[in-house]
Amino acid sequence: MLRSGGLFDVEATAARLAELDEQASHPDLWQDSERAQGVQRERAGAQGRLQGFRELEAGVDDIATWLDLVQEGEPEAIGEAERRLGEIEAICARFELERMLSGEHDRNNAIVTVHPGAGGIDAHDWAEMLVRMYLRWAERRGFKVEVVEDTPGDGAGIKSCIFTVGGEYAYGNLRAEVGVHRLVRISPFDANARRQTSFAAVLVTPEIDDTIVIDIRDDDLRVDTYRSSGAGGQHGNKTDSAVRLTHLPTGLVVACQNERSQHKNRATAMKVLRARLFALEREKQAAEKEKLIGQRQKIDFGSQIRSYVLQPYRMVKDLRTGHEVGNADAVLDGDIDGFIEAELLRQAGIRPEG
Repeated sequence: MLRSGGLFDVEATAARLAELDEQASHPDLWQDSERAQGVQRERAGAQGRLQGFRELEAGVDDIATWLDLVQEGEPEAIGEAERRLGEIEAICARFELERMLSGEHDRNNAIVTVHPGAGGIDAHDWAEMLVRMYLRWAERRGFKVEVVEDTPGDGAGIKSCIFTVGGEYAYGNLRAEVGVHRLVRISPFDANARRQTSFAAVLVTPEIDDTIVIDIRDDDLRVDTYRSSGAGGQHGNKTDSAVRLTHLPTGLVVACQNERSQHKNRATAMKVLRARLFALEREKQAAEKEKLIGQRQKIDFGSQIRSYVLQPYRMVKDLRTGHEVGNADAVLDGDIDGFIEAELLRQAGIRPEG
């Protein structure tokens, strides 16, 4: 029943795991650390799926055993059968969600950009709150996060932040977060404690594998170096270690100041630039702008995908799906899986728009 096809293609998963095991055992694999990490991530995912398949098969057998006992005159066994059925349903729900993450780049790492919109200093603070929310979500998932660029705001918050999220299906999950996010609260920056509405935008692109060629000519690139303005203290600011890349044909600008080494900052900035150029190319070739980087809307009233209300009541509601949660603090602490799942179901046509 669970051997092939549909959600439970055990044979294909087992065959792919065998290929990955062979790659992982090759002595030259770790000469390319990024490729090795990718192989290990996919291998762990395949192992997890096979384990889920085994749990499903064992659960089906257990239910059959408990039902046999019920027929033999032991009615209390029905409770155990129902318990195992609930466990099987949870595993099936996990596989159903994974099936929705079947886009070309859904398995990839994600590059996330957050920047404020309308709302002044409150919007800068709100953008920083969103960054914290996604970092906590990634931590819950066991994903690896690397901050590429973090520009402080004037007085509070941030002007922009770029970070990568590394882990299987990082992009597939985070693409559900693309759009404008709206916050309503009593402003901590208003002496009269008035209610303030703030906006921030989230853009997500997949990190592109090195096997995909994005040609960046030296003549098309302007490289500026400068001293880091972020964290790092005296040591981080002694040299021009920060790097800003400007792609002249498109006007795309990427800055990185996270590392003390100019070489590492340039390599990281190039990775982000390649991902953004790839996204632009996808827009031209396949009209997938909304999937890869989202619509370039005004970061203002009427364009939000989700509202976070902290005053006069507390609630977070996604305007695309209608999914809402009363515990706003938990959401802001990274508990956003329900919103991600609801949006992925909507995109798959399983749930209507809210």
